[in-house]
Amino acid sequence: MNEIPKTLAEIEALPGEVLTCKQVSYVLAAGEMWLHKQAIEDKSKLDFPVIVYGTRVKIPKQPFLKYMRGELYANP
Repeated sequence: MNEIPKTLAEIEALPGEVLTCKQVSYVLAAGEMWLHKQAIEDKSKLDFPVIVYGTRVKIPKQPFLKYMRGELYANP
């Protein structure tokens, strides 16, 4: 799949266990660069887990899907 996923079903179908900011930005209706910057500057403001190492940001797929379905609350 070379296109940007536009639905949760398309994200769920992606191979692998981590996502990029680009892959989730459309579903969140957020800019890719905004999401990337927010994760690096203060990931606690995002309500789903992110992995930041250096300038790279990865989003664990299963927790992100649970968050989008209302099953995961990072800030109760």
